[in-house]
Amino acid sequence: MNKYIVLAFFFVAITACDKSAKPINYGEDQCDFCSMGIVQKTHAAQMVTEKGKQHKFDAIECMVNFIKDESGKFDNATLLVANYNQPGEMIPAENASYLISGNLPSPMGAYLTAFASLSDAEAAQEKLEGKIYQWDDLEKVIKKDIHKTH
Repeated sequence: MNKYIVLAFFFVAITACDKSAKPINYGEDQCDFCSMGIVQKTHAAQMVTEKGKQHKFDAIECMVNFIKDESGKFDNATLLVANYNQPGEMIPAENASYLISGNLPSPMGAYLTAFASLSDAEAAQEKLEGKIYQWDDLEKVIKKDIHKTH
C-alpha cells in the first residue's frame, strides 16, 4: 500500500511542475480575464506561470491587462499569442510583431493582432493600415477599458 502512495505522490509532483502550454479547447475554454468563451484561433493568448499554472485568454489584450493587474508577478511566465496567419498556432509573445488596425477587429475591441514576424505584420499593415508594435510596447498602448465581466 505504501508504494502506491509514493507513486501517487510522485505522479502529482511531476505533473504539478509541468510548464508546457496545454492546448486551448476552442469553444470550451473561458478567458481568465473577461470570462468570455475562447473561440477565435486568430486572436487567443496563453500564459504558463513558473509553477505551471495555465491561463488562457480570448484576446491578446486580455492577457496584457491580466498581466497589468498583477504587475511583476508574471515576469518569468511563458507568454504565447496566436499567429494570425496560422490560426491555432501559438508563438512566443516576446518574438511576435503586433498590428493595431481599425480594419482588423479583435474579440475585445483593441484591434490587436499578432504576427510571427515583422515582415508579416508589415504586409498586413500595407493592406489594413494601422500601427505596428512590439511586445514591450503593448502595456503602454492597450487601454484598460475592457470589462472583466460581460
